[in-house]
Amino acid sequence: MPRIATADRVQHDALLEFLRPRHRGVLVTSRTDGTPQLSPVTCGLTPDGSLVVSTYPSRAKTANARRDPRVSICVLSDDWNDPYVQVDGRAEVLDMPQALDGLVEYFRCISGEHPNWDEYREAMARQNKSLIRIHIDRWGPIATGGFPPELADS
Repeated sequence: MPRIATADRVQHDALLEFLRPRHRGVLVTSRTDGTPQLSPVTCGLTPDGSLVVSTYPSRAKTANARRDPRVSICVLSDDWNDPYVQVDGRAEVLDMPQALDGLVEYFRCISGEHPNWDEYREAMARQNKSLIRIHIDRWGPIATGGFPPELADS
């Protein structure tokens, strides 16, 4: 029997529940000429409902998000054929030292507690990390690939 595609529209709370355990995404920003620039990223959902991505100030995604904060991210399940969702929002780029607390929050929402927060903070400052915080504006259905339902029986 063929796998049937799904597209489940969900409310905000159900979206957050879907996003919370998923940490793989493809972030879409806009280049200066308007064409899309895609970056595979590790992402996390903060307690306040924002998606966060750790990056560096010199990365294309960072420069693009700083210039045009309208971004999209496709958050994927660990298994390729499992559900995914597109989230659209406004990016806020934070650089050192303002990024430091956000980077702690990023680590916590993905990996839990760090064994040595002082060491982590020092490493983030030494690496001059930045943080992209995505404020969610809208989202598509939580979807899976497969045959369109109307073709499944053919």
